[in-house]
Amino acid sequence: MNAESIQGWLLAVGVPAEVVSVGAEADNAWCLVADDEGFEVFWREQGNRYDWARFTSEDVACHYLFGRLVWAQVVRGAVGLLPRQAASGA
Repeated sequence: MNAESIQGWLLAVGVPAEVVSVGAEADNAWCLVADDEGFEVFWREQGNRYDWARFTSEDVACHYLFGRLVWAQVVRGAVGLLPRQAASGA
């Protein structure tokens, strides 16, 4: 997973596009930005950064952000386990 593909993966699990900003800081969004030292992931609101984390690996930063946002989807019931199929012939 990388910065180019993460938004597609997040859309696939129901995370709205406006909740994520890749490559630039944006208010009221989870941001994934690169700098000279690596990659930063944080929530930005009213110009402030919250829940900030830094990674040296783009892959690890993307998986971290994906995990946080997918967990939020699970907690709110938007995604979850697939229903079990009834055993046939029983």
